[in-house]
Amino acid sequence: MDEKENIKERNEICSRTLKTGSRTYFFDARETRAGDYYLTITESKKIFSESGEITYKKHKIYLYKEDFSKFQSILDDMIRFIINEKGREVISERHQKDFKNHIFNQEIKEIHKKPLEKKDITNINFEDI
Repeated sequence: MDEKENIKERNEICSRTLKTGSRTYFFDARETRAGDYYLTITESKKIFSESGEITYKKHKIYLYKEDFSKFQSILDDMIRFIINEKGREVISERHQKDFKNHIFNQEIKEIHKKPLEKKDITNINFEDI
């Protein structure tokens, strides 16, 4: 085994993948030169160009052990906040094919719920004109 394979083998400890539509998330435990572990989280998003060519846009986060508890605490807080505020249902045009129709139908229902407003009607005498 050459040195390059040895470094690659030592660096990649454990991997998990999460595929969600056009995005794929990679969670990789890696090893530092000192023999400690850290986590990389990579988001890879499939992009289609106008010519039909497929490319991938990647974003990577390096997370070290000394930051795990603070990172996890904030992540848990943010997830709880979003779920408490908006629930677990995914509401977006991208995830719901009939999103615009859904919003339109909700607006129509709201309009029908409201009682008709009685407006003051002024009696007009045509002789006054």
